[in-house]
Amino acid sequence: QRQLIESGGGLVQSGDSLRLSCTVSGFSLEYYAVGWFRQAPGKEREGVACIASHKGRTYYADSVKGRFTISRDNAKNTAYLQMNALTPEDTAVYYCAIGDGSPSLTESLYDFWGQGTQVTVSS
Repeated sequence: QRQLIESGGGLVQSGDSLRLSCTVSGFSLEYYAVGWFRQAPGKEREGVACIASHKGRTYYADSVKGRFTISRDNAKNTAYLQMNALTPEDTAVYYCAIGDGSPSLTESLYDFWGQGTQVTVSS
């Protein structure tokens, strides 16, 4: 049975850092692209960062470039989102998603999603 679990969310202050984890089981992560998405209250879900299955090409939304870093450890079946210099505008539920195509910030290209983890940044 395939499972995907996000963890690492929480309540932090502006300027702090968090690292989100996305751990899968029941299949090998190494063959899949991983995307991180977020949905703030009252807003549509948006792509934040993604990483290719091989060679680790990464892409970021303009709003997080230079602050967020996506990475993966295929041996641990886990992907990460390191978030630095957080601001209240980063407050959202963060979702990890898996897709078997090229990495993309388009959510329709991902077919396996986690339940999300809440990130709240206070000013």
